[in-house]
Amino acid sequence: MPTYRLALEAMAQQWNEFRRALRSGDREAFDSLMNRARLHASAATYAISLDPTESALLSMLLEHEKELMDMKKKLDGEKDVNGEQDGVLRSSEAEG
Repeated sequence: MPTYRLALEAMAQQWNEFRRALRSGDREAFDSLMNRARLHASAATYAISLDPTESALLSMLLEHEKELMDMKKKLDGEKDVNGEQDGVLRSSEAEG
C-alpha cells in the first residue's frame, strides 16, 4: 500500500493532462490546490479513492480557488490604497 504522499503525487500525475489543458490562470489555481493538499499530507492517513466524481469536485474546487485568489488580490490592493499593511495603520495615521 503506497503512502499518502506517494498516492497524492500519483494522482497529480494522473491529472497532468487536465492541468496542461487549463489556461495559465487556471493552472496557477490548480497548482495552489495541489500544494494545499501536500501541506496536509501528514494529517491525511486515508488512501485516495478514484471515482468519476473526482472530475466534477476538482472543477468546483478549482473555481473556488480562483475566486479566493481574486478576493485576496482585491483585498491586498485595498490595503495598499488605504495605507494599511497587515491590518496595521502607519504611525502617522494612527496619531492623526
